Amino acid sequence: MSLLAEHTTTTAAEALERAEVAVLPTGSTEQHGPALALGMDHLAAEAFARTAVDRDDAVVLPTIPVGVSEHHRQFDGTLYVTAETFERYVEETISSLAAHGVQKAVVVNGHGGNSDALRRAARTLRDERTAFAPPWNWWDSVADVADDLFDEEGGHADAMESSLLWHLREDLVDPDALEAAEAGASEAWGESVHGAALGFDTIDFSESGAVGRPTQADPEAGAQLFDAGRDQLHALLDWLVDRPLEDCWPRDHK
Repeated sequence: MSLLAEHTTTTAAEALERAEVAVLPTGSTEQHGPALALGMDHLAAEAFARTAVDRDDAVVLPTIPVGVSEHHRQFDGTLYVTAETFERYVEETISSLAAHGVQKAVVVNGHGGNSDALRRAARTLRDERTAFAPPWNWWDSVADVADDLFDEEGGHADAMESSLLWHLREDLVDPDALEAAEAGASEAWGESVHGAALGFDTIDFSESGAVGRPTQADPEAGAQLFDAGRDQLHALLDWLVDRPLEDCWPRDHK
């Protein structure tokens, strides 16, 4: 068992001694249209992260459930922090882990709005030689699978996200609301006017809060997405375990 939060301080010492890499799930608590639960993003990240609990070389950290979601603030239930707060929180969490001797981590991310902050945190940790902690976005790892399964550009509360949550937590998807989600959805993320990127908030271009075609969602498709993402995550963990720490730091100037 390698869920850090379920250890005592005594058994945690043993788990951390064995661990070559940590897994930190991050996500959000934000609107996902009328059909999906607010916790979609952090629940997805946690589900992927927890596939590593049986690995002796990994330790799974507690999930960070609130992220950079201010652009969803007009929809009820959305929680958010600033990018700076989120970046610093992740950075300091991983720094505290490194103090226990685990200096390699994968940040399993479930929310696109977190991505820039996670990249900045990872760069700082690497530049300071504190830890090597690349972020891993589950949807990027399954893009080819999603392209085969769905006819959508998507982006939020779409067929891909709806299918994954339907597979993971059937009780948190309302299939009867998928049509309403799609009726008020936009085809793609954002809005462009004469070459200018507008759509600063989701409500600017999506009445339902969804982006894509959620009526294509299917729990069996979600199972395929989850299996594919899990395999990619474990391949990344294997790569990171095998990579010497010295090879993870910035190269010297030529």
